[in-house]
Formats: sequence, structure tokens, C-alpha cells
Amino acid sequence: MSTALVVEDSLTDMQILSSCLQQGGINVLIAQSGEEALAKISTQKPDVIVLDVVLPGRSGFEVCRDLKAAAETSDIPIIICSTKGGEMDKFWGMKQGANAYITKPIDQEEFVRTVKQLISK
Repeated sequence: MSTALVVEDSLTDMQILSSCLQQGGINVLIAQSGEEALAKISTQKPDVIVLDVVLPGRSGFEVCRDLKAAAETSDIPIIICSTKGGEMDKFWGMKQGANAYITKPIDQEEFVRTVKQLISK
């Protein structure tokens, strides 16, 4: 079974994203900050990472850039999932190395489909 790491500081969004993935048959790890996410990834490598932009400490953009720059994590697909839905935000997210950018509130079917597509690549 595939595993997704959901990095989200909002409890409500965390629950929505986690339950969508679990219903789609995907294991879920959770982290509430970029630092916690990096610590979890060093011990358990997920198949995909769902990353919020606005996080305590480091932004999702910074975490994405760091993960894509490191050889051991550069191949993990990253989906940025944020309320920041402007074209510039999406452009910047993709420029940091994200494989997909989904705006909140999410379309649950699209979200699960995108995660599964990235895992199967």
C-alpha cells in the first residue's frame, strides 16, 4: 500500500486530506510543520508528499525546494495544496519543483486521482 505524507498545520484541512487519501486506499503520515516533515521523511520515505504553503517556521515552497534539491528525496512527487490559488502562486510552486498544485477547498475526487497518478509514475 502506498504512503502519503500530509504536511498541514490546519487540523480541519489535515482531517479532510487524510480521510480522502485513506478512502482512496492510501496510508497517511502527518506533519504540522516543515521541520517535522523533514524529520519524518528522514526515517520513513513516503511515496508522495502533500504540502501546504503557509506553515509555521519554513514555508511549503522552501520545504519543496529543499526536498527536490536533495538526492535522496528528489524523486518523491510533491503536491502543493494551498488556499493561495493565484497564477503567480501556482507558477512559483511549480518552479520550486512541485509535481502538482491544487487549491483549497479541494475537489476530493481530483485530489485522490492526482495523488494516485503521481504514485504510479
